[in-house]
Amino acid sequence: MAAAAAAAAEQQSSNGPVKKSMREKAVERRSVNKEHNSNFKAGYIPIDEDRLHKTGLRGRKGNLAICVIILLFILAVINLIITLVIWAVIRIGPNGCDSMELHESGLLRFKQVSDMGVIHPLYKSTVGGRRNENLVITGNNQPIVFQQGTTKLSVENNKTSITSDIGMQFFDPRTQNILFSTDYETHEFHLPSGVKSLNVQKASTERITSNATSDLNIKVDGRAIVRGNEGVFIMGKTIEFHMGGNMELKAENSIILNGSVMVSTTRLPSSSSGDQLGSGDWVRYKLCMCADGTLFKVQVTSQNMGCQISDNPCGNTH
Repeated sequence: MAAAAAAAAEQQSSNGPVKKSMREKAVERRSVNKEHNSNFKAGYIPIDEDRLHKTGLRGRKGNLAICVIILLFILAVINLIITLVIWAVIRIGPNGCDSMELHESGLLRFKQVSDMGVIHPLYKSTVGGRRNENLVITGNNQPIVFQQGTTKLSVENNKTSITSDIGMQFFDPRTQNILFSTDYETHEFHLPSGVKSLNVQKASTERITSNATSDLNIKVDGRAIVRGNEGVFIMGKTIEFHMGGNMELKAENSIILNGSVMVSTTRLPSSSSGDQLGSGDWVRYKLCMCADGTLFKVQVTSQNMGCQISDNPCGNTH
């Protein structure tokens, strides 16, 4: 029977395509679907996963990637904090910066009160205020110091000091007139108007004078030394020396006092009796002056001793 069906099918196929009825097609489709749904191992190939090539970051590479990600996160947080601080300090808003202005000429203008520690301006920079406003610089319990190289200006509560190794000069920026200069070869040294005293530790100059209507006072707390390479000349209507200790006059050739000389003996050591003259405790000298103003000393060996000695530098006149 099967052979007859096969022969009939072969005979039909040789005559042309075999046409199936709708029922035969439905039966054939159901049988194919049933076989496909029940065959779960169709196309399955057993694989060993250990022999497969692994992709992605594993092991040390994965740990390194995690560390890099954490580091980038920390940097992002720090950048955010810095941005917030800059935004709060500079006060950047929709209309620009509220605390300062930047101009094309390089000018940096502060529009509000600014709190800063150290400012390092560029070469030949200028710090100033507006034309009709004062520039107020305040130090919180600290001096205000302006320094350029070796030149330094320090403003404190009780004093203002200027130190420089190369000299200084003050001039009017509008008229360019020099008000004060330490260039003594070009300008004579004068105290600025309103300055009554000058405090120095050491000064080297050719002469020191005062105005015709005022006195020249030189005061020191300790010891004052006046030295001249070619002599010291002190001239004035009245010259007074007040000191708490000793006064020492030294000269290579001579000391000349031209004019009336008065010495206050209130603070000079004295003895009520002449018993100590011959003792070895005291050595006394008498100050003598020649007619031409030459001074010399004579050791006192007896009471009422004069200036007549054998080696008198004045000769017969004394």
